[in-house]
Amino acid sequence: MEQQRDDTANPIGPLLLLAFPALLVGVGSSLVLLAVSYLADGLERLLWTVLPASLGVAGTAAGWILPMLTVVGVVVGLVVWLVPGHAGPDPATLGLVEKPMPVRVLPGMLVTVVLGLAGGVSLGPENPTIATNISLAYLIGTWLMPASAARTWIGLATAGTIGALFGTPVAAALVLSETPMGGTAGSEPLWNRLFAPLVAAGAGSFTTVLLSNPVLSISLPAYQGYALGDVVSAFVITAVGAGIGLSAVYAFSPVHALFHRIGNPLLMLTAGGLVLGALGAVGGYLTLFKGLNEIKELAASSAEYGVGALLVLVVVKLAALVVAAASGFRGGRIFPALFVGVALGFLAHALVPSVSPVLTVACGVLGILLAITRQGWLSLFMAATTVVDIGVLPILCVAVLPAWLLVTGRPEMIIERRGG
Repeated sequence: MEQQRDDTANPIGPLLLLAFPALLVGVGSSLVLLAVSYLADGLERLLWTVLPASLGVAGTAAGWILPMLTVVGVVVGLVVWLVPGHAGPDPATLGLVEKPMPVRVLPGMLVTVVLGLAGGVSLGPENPTIATNISLAYLIGTWLMPASAARTWIGLATAGTIGALFGTPVAAALVLSETPMGGTAGSEPLWNRLFAPLVAAGAGSFTTVLLSNPVLSISLPAYQGYALGDVVSAFVITAVGAGIGLSAVYAFSPVHALFHRIGNPLLMLTAGGLVLGALGAVGGYLTLFKGLNEIKELAASSAEYGVGALLVLVVVKLAALVVAAASGFRGGRIFPALFVGVALGFLAHALVPSVSPVLTVACGVLGILLAITRQGWLSLFMAATTVVDIGVLPILCVAVLPAWLLVTGRPEMIIERRGG
């Protein structure tokens, strides 16, 4: 009997067809991210080191932090108000992965994220960079391959950017496994669906590591092994972290509504910058910026912080994240939330020194990120890689379960768009 040919049984051709475009998207996504980071780092040195030194003041002083963040709010507000495209939609209405945006909004969006990163705003580069890479990949990809689906380029650009952000394609695979991309996957095997995105993620991570060598981890004493009390501690710290993160989520909508009563983007972002400056003056220089370099500074000097000082870091940084995201600044929430989780972990260790700081920090990161991102796999990944100790992973896999029950079904940190 003649066997009917089934084209879906041999997907090698379609997979290989996307491999080269995926490689290009991954490298391009990394280069966009590196360009944003390079410009932001250079401007940051100018604003926080060169300029205050020329004026005879310390860039870490409250007297510099307050006016600097206010000025950043004014400049970002001018861009959002006057530049064509207005730097894209209200960022409070956008998730980590969105549909392609019109190219005309991208220049303003990139300018605002560079200004925010350099100016000390408590947001990361991930959301605007992913949005930019998705839009560019979709524009170029559908021009070169008109029959290709939008979700193809969304997946490739998302994977490439996340791989570049975290320096590993694993993070991209975990995020994509929880991200609906549209279309009908049917019974297509998972690894077939992830093949091209993993090529993009690998290319993005390799390019970033080659050119920048990012390090997301902090140095902590090695975890000494399991104890029954560790499981109980992990449950409590992760659940407390999730609860603290949820407090920010519930505050987000009313804070957003309060700022948006102002109406004019210039006035709204100026007010946001003023509030961020006041928070930074209270919490200190360590509570500014996206938080990636700051977690390393905190880890290196954590013994110098008492319970009260660590509590201030947690509260101020979480409040700064809410205000920055609600008042119209462009940026992502993963890295500031990571700082909050690390500070919470050191706070838990200061309260109960008998519990390993590796465990307290990992659980603090896990709980906070679960509440802020609702990405279970990404939260586990970030918690384990931040402390660089695989020994705590089994405990984290258990501690995540009750914390997930706490956050699932709750409101998310996003404002529903009106009028489509």
